[in-house]
Amino acid sequence: MSLDEIYDAVLDYDDEGIQDLVRQELGAETSPKVILEEALIEALDEVGRCFSEGTIFVPEMLMAAETMKAGLDVLRPLLIGDKSTIIGTAVIGSVKGDMHDIGKNLVAMMLEGASFNVIDLGVDVNTDAFLAAANEHNADFVLMSALLTTTMKAMETSVRAIKSEKPGLKLIVGGAPVNQAFANAIGADGYSDDAPGAISVVRALVKSTVPGCIDASATANTH
Repeated sequence: MSLDEIYDAVLDYDDEGIQDLVRQELGAETSPKVILEEALIEALDEVGRCFSEGTIFVPEMLMAAETMKAGLDVLRPLLIGDKSTIIGTAVIGSVKGDMHDIGKNLVAMMLEGASFNVIDLGVDVNTDAFLAAANEHNADFVLMSALLTTTMKAMETSVRAIKSEKPGLKLIVGGAPVNQAFANAIGADGYSDDAPGAISVVRALVKSTVPGCIDASATANTH
C-alpha cells in the first residue's frame, strides 16, 4: 500500500475503491494530513494540469472530483480536530436568477478536496444569503457563478454590495459569460473560466497581499 495508489485512484476515477485504499493507508499509520496533502491534493493538481492541457474534459474532472470527495469522506472525521489542515472557509453559490450548478458543484468539490471548508448555498442565491453565510461562518472567500448573461447584473449587484459591507472578504467570480474585464469592472478579487483555475485563484489569494483582481491564467505556479 502506498500514497501513489490513492493518487492513481483519483486519476482512474475509482470512487468505489479509493475509500478502502485510504483506510488501508490509515491502518499503516500514515497521518490523515499526509494522505490529504501528498495523495488527494497532489492528484487534484494533476487533474487541473491535464484539464489545462486539454487531455481531460469536464466529465472527467467531475469523476475525479467525486473520487477525491469519496476519499476525503474517510479522512474528514479525523481532520476535523486538526485545524491546521483547513486553509480557509469559502461560501459558494450560483447568483440570483441562475439555476445552473454543474460548474459550481465542481468548484465546490475541488475546493473541499484542496482542504477548504466549503459552504455551498446552491443556486438562485441573493446578496443577503451570501452575506449571511459569510458572516455566520466567518468566511474568507465568496465564490459566485453566473451561467447566463441575464444574471451577470445580479452578480455585479452582489459583488458591489458585499464589498461595501465586508471590504476584506475576497470575492471570486466565474461562469460562461463572465470574463476578466467584467470581473475587474465590478470589483471582484479573482476570476477564472474553469474549476481548476478557480482553485488556483483562491490559493493565490491566500498567499497574496497585493490588491487587484487575480486572473487564473496568472496563477500557474501557485499549486
